[in-house]
Amino acid sequence: MENKSRVLVTNRKARHDYHVLETFEAGIALVGTEVKSLREGKGNLKDSFAKVENGELFLYNMHISPYEKGNIFNRDPLRTRKLLMHKKQINRLAGRVQEKGLTLIPLKVYLNERGLVKVELALAKGKAIYDKREDIKRRDAKREVEKAFKDYNKM
Repeated sequence: MENKSRVLVTNRKARHDYHVLETFEAGIALVGTEVKSLREGKGNLKDSFAKVENGELFLYNMHISPYEKGNIFNRDPLRTRKLLMHKKQINRLAGRVQEKGLTLIPLKVYLNERGLVKVELALAKGKAIYDKREDIKRRDAKREVEKAFKDYNKM
């Protein structure tokens, strides 16, 4: 079965800065103009993170540009947004974040097959600088091997 979701916004830097241990899907509480703006691709997940407070999950620093035709209905672009998950899942996430020093970061915002806006959250651990360098070396080596293989096949 093919998943017919449409990615609206991605956090490209997340996998560079963090080791992603586990991913979760959460709904997000938005107003109409925010959804319209996201459908136009005018969102940004850079420096955003999720936090559990009083048994509820919130997303901070996600920027959604004001919708051009939204006038008085537009909201603050950086407002805190509530994430929607089951209570058991939220409690489990809260425990994991506290005990191991992990963090919750959004990887992408997408429309699912029913047209609902969802957020893919990752339970992640920050990378050290030498881990980032190691990833860059590995990526460059892989690129060189693919280039050599491509050149070899042209002969």
